[in-house]
Amino acid sequence: MTSPPPFHQRLLRWFDRNGRHDLPWQSPRDPYRVWVSEIMLQQTQVSTVIPYFERFMARFPDVAGLAAADLDAVLHLWTGLGYYARARNLHRAAGVIVAEHGGCFPADFEAVLALPGIGRSTAGAILAQALDQRHAILDGNAKRVLARHRAIAGWPGQKAVEKALWAAAEDCTPHARVADYTQAIMDLGATVCTRARPDCAACPVNADCAARAEGRQADFPGRRPRKALPERHTRMLLLRDAEGRVLLEQRPPAGIWGGLWSLPECPPEADLHAWSRETLGVELDAVRDGAALSHTFTHFRLHIQPVHARLHDPAAGGGIMEAAARVWYNTRLPASLGLPAPVKTLLDALGDDA
Repeated sequence: MTSPPPFHQRLLRWFDRNGRHDLPWQSPRDPYRVWVSEIMLQQTQVSTVIPYFERFMARFPDVAGLAAADLDAVLHLWTGLGYYARARNLHRAAGVIVAEHGGCFPADFEAVLALPGIGRSTAGAILAQALDQRHAILDGNAKRVLARHRAIAGWPGQKAVEKALWAAAEDCTPHARVADYTQAIMDLGATVCTRARPDCAACPVNADCAARAEGRQADFPGRRPRKALPERHTRMLLLRDAEGRVLLEQRPPAGIWGGLWSLPECPPEADLHAWSRETLGVELDAVRDGAALSHTFTHFRLHIQPVHARLHDPAAGGGIMEAAARVWYNTRLPASLGLPAPVKTLLDALGDDA
């Protein structure tokens, strides 16, 4: 029986006919644009990323502009995309590129890997796609394709499984047309070798796919061991002043929603009025609960109880501003601030009542 052509040859032939060739970061395919797209695409689908990428490029067309921007402006454009540490790292990395690389995205793998927010796969993807350098990648799509094709069992988060997948990725990566190959394996995973209901009949490497031969496509890659998500609860205060503006506070730079503007949070067990006097220095009036909502993070689920209130003394609104990192936010003329998705949902729901 004749062996099929090499993996990369079949994949590239498929890519020439069926791959995605009109993504906005492919034209021009320079390191800056590819870098931004790769960061946005981490744990996020292409269809979601495209409008964010286009708005980001319109506002920050080069690394110097990104480095010079306020973090608030960057986070504002990231609002709704999630995983905000990506935006903070992107901004930090732009500063490093300007300070240490003369404003030019580095072409050396180790230098790229040293930038904030960039790991082995992302560094390889940027240099492969932008400069056609030979580097293997192992994003979620590539992991799925390779795990199925070679029947590499186990959850990719385990070191031994990850090592086996990297060995397969290195083995399959060609020495020519690396940029196209990198896009091809991502496209195959995104459009054919999908998580659910893979279209094996349309797959260019189905002839020697071990998972298909065994009828075990659903078993690869192995799933993360299931754990019950911890549940957390908070109250978010929608405090409005005499003009209907809502009080926002900037969160610390590290941690959940780092650097974003959020609503003041009162522990569920605390007395709201006493907490407001101690934390904000104001008395509350017209207090009422809003409709609860939940937001799921990777490691926990947050249950939010919104609480609507007004200032008892309208003149006290200025005193709140004595603390750093607070603003009165006009929902009718919103400032360009980065907002967590559930906070934006709560502010949008205020509507004409704000």
